[in-house]
Amino acid sequence: MLKSLTPITLAALLAMTAPLAAQETAAEEETAGAETAEQADQQSEQQAEQGEKAESSADDILDLGEPVSTDPQLGQRYSKEKHGDWDLACIKTESETDPCSLLQVLAGPQGNPIAEVSLFRIDQQGGQAVAGATVIVPLETLLPAALTISIDGAPAKRYNYSFCNQLGCVAQIGLTQGDIDAFKKGKQATLSLRPAPAPDQVVEMKLSLSGFTAGYDVVDVVKQ
Repeated sequence: MLKSLTPITLAALLAMTAPLAAQETAAEEETAGAETAEQADQQSEQQAEQGEKAESSADDILDLGEPVSTDPQLGQRYSKEKHGDWDLACIKTESETDPCSLLQVLAGPQGNPIAEVSLFRIDQQGGQAVAGATVIVPLETLLPAALTISIDGAPAKRYNYSFCNQLGCVAQIGLTQGDIDAFKKGKQATLSLRPAPAPDQVVEMKLSLSGFTAGYDVVDVVKQ
């Protein structure tokens, strides 16, 4: 015959089972905590892997850019320094010293660049020319009409064209000491040409002489 549990027996049972329940609960909490920590670690690892993948994917897709070099490239013309309206224009070479000339770009009646004057000194060996200049004018220039240069309204000098290429028609002119002195004292020179399609018209281009003296003193001397 089954005996009924007395309060004492029930109390004893409760006393015995309570620690067990507490242990089981603590064990369950510890297990759950461990599982939670493990899950957190796994999530962190997954997030880190996803971040690395995202970063790698972004680097593969996006252009991160690169420093822009301002140094002139080999064979490129660059302005080393300015003297008034003139540039000391040099050509980048492999040597320690780049060759330079005194350069000015000339504008047409509408203000667009149509010609240029590139000037250099000459190591005089008994000749009259103390400097030389290469003048490039537009194609379809009337070659027989030649190029004329006047300084501050003084009587002009006439120079023949040497050849034409894809850049334009070229006049290679020599300048005497008198010409250079006039350039140094003057304010403006006028270069005139006639276009072949309209030979009755004269196109005038203004050459500023501001800064010419300072530029001429430092420009390269070409040995003949």
